[in-house]
Amino acid sequence: MAIHLDHNATTPLRPEVRELMLELLDQGLGNASSVHAAGRRSRAVIDDARERVAGALEVHEDEVVFTSGGTESNNLALFGAHAALSAAAGAPARVVSSRIEHAAVLEPVRRLEDGGAPTVLLANDSQGCIDPEDVAAAAGHEGPVIVSLMAANNEVGSVVDLQAVRGALGRRAGLVLHTDAVQLLGKRPSAGLLSCVDLASFSAHKAGGPVGVGLLLRKEGTRLVPRAFGGSQETELRPGTENPAAIGAAALAIELAVRETEAFAARSRALLEGFWTELRAALPDVHLNGPPLTSCDRLPNTINVSFPFAGDARMLVARLDLAGLELSAGSACASGSLEPSHVLEALGHVGARAVSALRISTGRSTDARELSTAVDILRITLGEAS
Repeated sequence: MAIHLDHNATTPLRPEVRELMLELLDQGLGNASSVHAAGRRSRAVIDDARERVAGALEVHEDEVVFTSGGTESNNLALFGAHAALSAAAGAPARVVSSRIEHAAVLEPVRRLEDGGAPTVLLANDSQGCIDPEDVAAAAGHEGPVIVSLMAANNEVGSVVDLQAVRGALGRRAGLVLHTDAVQLLGKRPSAGLLSCVDLASFSAHKAGGPVGVGLLLRKEGTRLVPRAFGGSQETELRPGTENPAAIGAAALAIELAVRETEAFAARSRALLEGFWTELRAALPDVHLNGPPLTSCDRLPNTINVSFPFAGDARMLVARLDLAGLELSAGSACASGSLEPSHVLEALGHVGARAVSALRISTGRSTDARELSTAVDILRITLGEAS
């Protein structure tokens, strides 16, 4: 069986989550908008899931919007908030984001810019960190503006101090702070996130839940214009018949991920430190991309490394897959791209260092033996490639 070290792309469905999902599927759940018994059962499952998610993330139930995943949540946040801010001001709201965002944020930002929105993509330092004062300067002191910064980078693991960002921005009418928190869930504290942001996006399958369920947390009073129309589900922000079994299972996964965050982070940090020590001993020419492993400004389960002597990482990924090791070259959503990672380029890495980068991300099932075996596979495969 292959060693899976690509948990930032997706995580295996947790056994207890799978068991609950199957149990719910067997209950004969109907359309949650129907008033008969099957419909009421579905509505009860969704209401319970919303309550459990709200409890785990320390928000009010009315602040939880279920979506199909992180991408839809990001799109609803950006387009929805921008439209609301612009309508209230009578002019396009400014958009402030960063160069290292996921495509699910960068593409909506580009579309907003094409539509006439003034846009700023902030620079970062060589470790992928962003200065809160730069954020505040770009946002300005007046006029409508939406700021969108990912809580944790999916490729290099750098983490944004959202409390410091909120402190620099302050609170004023016409300013909305959104975060793509997809990679944060279960790896660093995410409960109470709405104390410093107005909108936060999550995805269940990044934390042991089913694919196809996401969340948008919306602080009370934050206005959004819907992006889809046709039904009253999710307070008319996400119309369409819900998947109650998947939503119920996702709620359990989120509860467990939040509860186990501290233990998972400590274990993952220790595993990666051991892996990095072994990897450097086996392949001394390896380069670490992003924050140092000892930094508090990084995800505990994520390491991005370059092997400039070994060629194109996409070819390496294919060869490593054949050798029984699953990892990725940058974001899974962009793994087929012919261009180097935009994140690594934003960190100042170009040429061989950028194109040879591999992302390794551990999960609940990862152990030290697997990581030692991964080092052996990398040493053999890269030795053949050099």
